[in-house]
Amino acid sequence: MLTVDELAQMIDHSILLPQQTEKDLEEGIVLAAEYRVKCVVPKIFQIPRAKELLRGSGVRLCAPIAFPQGLNPPEVKRYEAEWALEHGAVELDMVINISALKSRLYDFVERDIAGVVDAATRHGAPVKAILETYLLTDEEKVAACKIAERAGVAFVKTSTATQPGGATVEDIRLMRAAVGPKVVVKASAYVTDIDRTLALYEAGARRFGTGYTRTILEGLKNRTKLAMARAEA
Repeated sequence: MLTVDELAQMIDHSILLPQQTEKDLEEGIVLAAEYRVKCVVPKIFQIPRAKELLRGSGVRLCAPIAFPQGLNPPEVKRYEAEWALEHGAVELDMVINISALKSRLYDFVERDIAGVVDAATRHGAPVKAILETYLLTDEEKVAACKIAERAGVAFVKTSTATQPGGATVEDIRLMRAAVGPKVVVKASAYVTDIDRTLALYEAGARRFGTGYTRTILEGLKNRTKLAMARAEA
């Protein structure tokens, strides 16, 4: 079974809802540091402030790019990525151009992703390509994964949590099969408890985007204690 520390290092703690305030940012970063998660993902304008709040915590700072619809021109996405990296981000979660993908403008989609990857590479930052799986057919999900891999991403990610559907076991399996072993699959959106998290892990996810960090990690902690008690009985 995964340990709490191992799972914490797979969590990107999200503070992305528009109604979340600066107080929510501060409290979210305290929580992220307490549990020693991998990343915090604030709203992009908060990157400079988040960098200051995270100083000395060991938690990485991830910026959302073209969030949540991915419809900005490639040049705008690249600029946004460069701004975020210059102001403290060390990972990027970018939304692909969903409309262009559904229009089968695959060369455009690849160029769109590659521009952000190029900017990130110069800073040593990994890029996660968000597909928004709820809006895609299985064929489109596979196409998006393959395009993103060709463009040089480190991760393919399911969702933004702005659509009704989030990460599913079926989509994680599909995405895991669509990319090579060097590309990590990230499950995001409505990952709310330990049961769901472990099911997605078993399907192939190795990074999780969630605002339910405490619930998930405390759920695993309690499950581990129960398993140890049963073993000792």
